[in-house]
Amino acid sequence: MIKVGCMSLSYKDMWSRPDRKGGMTIEGFLERAYELRLDGVDLHTSAFDDTNDAALRKIRLACQERGLAVSYIGVSNDFGKTGAALRADIDLVKKWVDTAARMGVPMTRIFAAWLPKGEPEERVWERMIGAIREAADHAAERGVSLGLHNHNHGCVTRTGADVLRILDAVDHPYFTHILDTGQYVGSPGASGADRESPGTERLYRSLAESAPRAVHVRAKFYRVAEEEEKWLDYPRILEILKRVGFNGWMSVVYEGFDAEPSATAVPKAVRCLRRLLREKGM
Repeated sequence: MIKVGCMSLSYKDMWSRPDRKGGMTIEGFLERAYELRLDGVDLHTSAFDDTNDAALRKIRLACQERGLAVSYIGVSNDFGKTGAALRADIDLVKKWVDTAARMGVPMTRIFAAWLPKGEPEERVWERMIGAIREAADHAAERGVSLGLHNHNHGCVTRTGADVLRILDAVDHPYFTHILDTGQYVGSPGASGADRESPGTERLYRSLAESAPRAVHVRAKFYRVAEEEEKWLDYPRILEILKRVGFNGWMSVVYEGFDAEPSATAVPKAVRCLRRLLREKGM
């Protein structure tokens, strides 16, 4: 059975920050997930106020009391950097892998590499692959998987073929794929595609290409005013996932803050996803 979750960044318009009033905390996010009767949550590193033992125990207890699992911790890295900056991002991923292990979280989300201006892409790929292998070796020692999150906007994971190339080049048992439904070329939210239509054929081709390797799906939502996502064709996406026998997590990731606040949009997205999963027998 598909397990339904929510990414903490879905509420980033409400999250408390030193520079603005928001009101959302990690405890508040977990309470919202409980009220929505979700199976679990994905936590971006920005959700953590601290990673000392006491803080992590508090989060784990709050999840346990609400019957929630943490499916992954999301790290925002860039393995296209060079020199000391690249080393810092490798160490950043390792730090959060260690944090995931301490919490009993099975996976850490990573990005691949953004392309520096004027540098040959193959050179970027070479150091990116080496960085991923080093991080995956570290993760394996701690029993945590690295999940590659596809992304456009200058990142090398623009298409399903790009993701498969990276997965095959690294070829590591602790390196897997987190599929984002809205972050391939052709998505209205990722490449400036026509926002009056639910994505282009290139988007759905990429989704079909990498879906067989996915262990987690980030279900992106941009416009859910009528409890139906307008920019992405979810009946079609679910058919792709059903054909490959997907049976992992699907986490709502809301990014339509310019149209509707998360407080009202996220519950609609959750209801929409659950309804579609029931209709598809998933």
